[in-house]
Amino acid sequence: MDDLSKMRQEYDAGILDEQLMPGDPLETFTEWMYEAVAFGMKEPNAMTVATATAGGRPSARVVLLKEVSREGFVFFTNYLSRKGRELTSNPYAAVVFDWHDMARQVRVEGRVERLPPEASDAYFDERPGNAKIGAWASPQSQIIKDRAEIERIREETAQRFENTKVHRPPHWGGFLIRPSVMEFWQGRPDRLHDRVVYYKTEEGWSKHRLAP
Repeated sequence: MDDLSKMRQEYDAGILDEQLMPGDPLETFTEWMYEAVAFGMKEPNAMTVATATAGGRPSARVVLLKEVSREGFVFFTNYLSRKGRELTSNPYAAVVFDWHDMARQVRVEGRVERLPPEASDAYFDERPGNAKIGAWASPQSQIIKDRAEIERIREETAQRFENTKVHRPPHWGGFLIRPSVMEFWQGRPDRLHDRVVYYKTEEGWSKHRLAP
């Protein structure tokens, strides 16, 4: 492998002027998401979600953002998975959207809560049939013997629901991340990047430029 320490790329894809940015970071995020889609980013809604145990041991993984609104960011998962259990015991998360081809990155920090059951039901009903079966079949994050075991469980689950509507499993649903910090990063030459951070306040949001 080539020497990783010598890998370097200059960023010169744009600038970020905090004076021209909206007062609400969710407006900025929505604009950037539209631009990422128009740019042709593959799965621009992919985000790294970092959680931690009650004792502070962190873990991270990539999931898909399914909704963004003035309330925050929504994703769905198995509540009994590692991330689900960690969010139950320590309801805070950090998120990163890495749009590297655009030399952009968005960081989010905030408190997390479960969506109301009816909201999770509504999304689950829109999922493809095989994905619904998968939500029932997978004991997510648990150790299994081999691939054949999960295929057997999937087949048994499919037979179980062969002539029945596949309703949402009680252990599966949505989380809402309510942001308290949002940072927007734009790559610039010489590693003097633009960084603008928003902090949630009682009055709304405050906006600041950070040193690169």
